[in-house]
Amino acid sequence: MPIYSMTGFARTQIQVHGQLSCTLSLKSVNHRFLDVQLRLPAGLDALEMELRKTLKDALIRGHVDLTLSVDRTSQQKAGYNRELVDNYLAAFAAAREEHGLGGQPDLNAALRLPGALQSENRSNGDEDLEALAAAVRREIGPLLDQLKIMRAREGEALEAVLHATLDRLAAANEGVAALRPEVEQRHQERLTQRLEAAAGAEFSRQRLLEEVAVLVERSDVSEELARMTTHIDHFRELLTAGGEIGKKLDFLLQEMNREANTLLSKTGGVGGKGTLITELGLAMKTEIEKAREQIQNLE
Repeated sequence: MPIYSMTGFARTQIQVHGQLSCTLSLKSVNHRFLDVQLRLPAGLDALEMELRKTLKDALIRGHVDLTLSVDRTSQQKAGYNRELVDNYLAAFAAAREEHGLGGQPDLNAALRLPGALQSENRSNGDEDLEALAAAVRREIGPLLDQLKIMRAREGEALEAVLHATLDRLAAANEGVAALRPEVEQRHQERLTQRLEAAAGAEFSRQRLLEEVAVLVERSDVSEELARMTTHIDHFRELLTAGGEIGKKLDFLLQEMNREANTLLSKTGGVGGKGTLITELGLAMKTEIEKAREQIQNLE
């Protein structure tokens, strides 16, 4: 099963009939839950409820905007106001006769009079709304398929980025594991020196070794490294399985970050190659943060 990004866009042009067309578009971005916003022309309340249900059934997470914009090019029959033009011509003739003037009436001037030209709109509002709703119902399924294809492509790209991040995280974890024995030995030597200096003649050698063993055990990071490896493997398994994994991956990354923090707290201040472990631990935290940024866009 593929993994889906919450980022996607799809649009289609619909010719409803000869004088009516529309553009139906879907846009989605990341969101914690499913948030659907519709922008439809007035008079399509029933269609809005249907579309909202369709989107909620098809999508799991994301902020989704559906927009329906209408382009109406109604056929119009041009005509003129006969009564108005007749009155204009009659007034022109009466004035000419009354004042003994010459000249002929100007048709262009007559048609420029307010209300002289008229048009008849043949479109029917209710019928257009019904035809528009029917067309949108037919096209919403294919449009959702387009959106899912784009979200799947984005999800595939994110998966590749996350696998690369996991590779770097695993390499840092292995680097710490390789340095651990030498650093633990150095840590033990430093603790022994400090305890001997503080104990004087009152502590036996055996007691010193017991105290050192306890402190060294507290600084052991083998469990943190093992759990980090387990988390990385689980992360890869979830990516392979696909589906709705965004929240699961976010929880895993929180656990990884906790292990990295514990590792840094246990190995700080050792010096020498302990500094390399600190650098690797910080690199782990950087990769974990990068992964967390990426999965915010996964469904």
